[in-house]
Amino acid sequence: MRDQAQRYRSGVMPYAKMGYWDADYEPKDTDVIAVFRITPQDGVDPVEAAAAVAGESSTATWTVVWTDRLTACEYYRAKAYRVDPVPGSPGQYFAYIAYDLDLFEEGSIANLTASIIGNVFGFKPLKGLRLEDMRIPVAYLKTFPGPPTGIVVERERLDKFGRPLLGATTKPKLGLSAKNYGRVVYEALRGGLDFVKDDENINSQPFMHWRDRFLHCMEAVNKASAATGEVKGHYLNVTAATMEDMYERAEFAKELGSCIVMIDLVIGYTAIQSMSKWARRNDMILHLHRAGHGTYTRQKTHGVSFRVIAKWMRMAGVDHIHAGTVVGKLEGDPNVIKGIYSVCRDTYTKKNLEQGLFFDQDWAGLRKVMPVASGGIHAGQMHQLIGYLGEDVVLQFGGGTIGHPMGIQAGATANRVALEAIIKARNEGRDIWSEGPRILADAAKWCAPLDAALRTWKDVTFDYASTDTADFVPTATTV
Repeated sequence: MRDQAQRYRSGVMPYAKMGYWDADYEPKDTDVIAVFRITPQDGVDPVEAAAAVAGESSTATWTVVWTDRLTACEYYRAKAYRVDPVPGSPGQYFAYIAYDLDLFEEGSIANLTASIIGNVFGFKPLKGLRLEDMRIPVAYLKTFPGPPTGIVVERERLDKFGRPLLGATTKPKLGLSAKNYGRVVYEALRGGLDFVKDDENINSQPFMHWRDRFLHCMEAVNKASAATGEVKGHYLNVTAATMEDMYERAEFAKELGSCIVMIDLVIGYTAIQSMSKWARRNDMILHLHRAGHGTYTRQKTHGVSFRVIAKWMRMAGVDHIHAGTVVGKLEGDPNVIKGIYSVCRDTYTKKNLEQGLFFDQDWAGLRKVMPVASGGIHAGQMHQLIGYLGEDVVLQFGGGTIGHPMGIQAGATANRVALEAIIKARNEGRDIWSEGPRILADAAKWCAPLDAALRTWKDVTFDYASTDTADFVPTATTV
């Protein structure tokens, strides 16, 4: 609106007329860009809804305020510049919004998210609002240190190359004494796993104090390493009520010789970045369990997609993140999971609407995050897991190790033999996707634990429709 007197007259004005919609805007290389899925209330124009999201996530309030004129308001207003109908979903729209870089504090996920998702998700004119993807400019990425270790250095520290890493979550995750917990860890590592881990909700409960668990777990790690000649580890969960408690636990883990500590997503973005700084200072691998994410990432019409969380966590600086399995018990559309894994592992992520990736993303040298696949997977799926997920991944078989009919160590051995049989076949040029069941059956002829695993879980699948899938329309290209 060019008439400044009209623009700043007291009262309520449509967001689009306040300057938060500009169909001619060309985003700058330094802009942060977000694409939202918006579902306006009946009678609300989608362009006005997009402008409202832009306004409420940057500088606007519900009425005109003259103090805008004390700022470079044209510069600081977020600008909605494109609105597209969501294919196959009447009443929903993809809204593209650009934010000037100066709206955000450098190196702060807390500040970035306070704007992008801080207040606008409760906005009444919208039935639903979901943050689908973001383009983070190189200028902003360079203010974040990123993962403290990264995939390359982690493999060098562990001396493990050319295959996925193998892990398991101690089961039952609650109720064991520290000594029995440590016994589970030893058996799993002795049988061939690289890692065992605490689960998200094991911290310091009446049945097992954290210090006791750390002592028994590291005793198990050291014994298993000595017995096998391999570097082993256990993700010691340092999640606690305060940062002081978390630092105390992490320092104790370091004193005991652990190479890795673990935190939960629920501790919050500031705490995650604080623990990342600690891990970088102390040469520690930092594992992130995405506890709680399903409350806001799973539904398509409201919340935040996990690909965005993965981007934020790479910026915040974690080395591992649970990122889906495709074939396991937890939510995971194959294309969406591929997109998330690309976000974690790419040097440059290409736009791929089929995978839910709306933008090219240059990662500006930020270290790569090792995705973790866990939840309802077993040895009989090894060819599928490697086919879908590749080799830079941690495959975690909790129940698929500890629930083995011949015992925990046998369960670990079954997973290790299955992994090495499939990797060997892949390296020989065989089609592991189609030949996988035969490759595993042949390996099971000389490995009783693998044979028992295949017989126990051969018919176990989790074939349910995914609730989070990418919405796009393929377009034909001329050759």
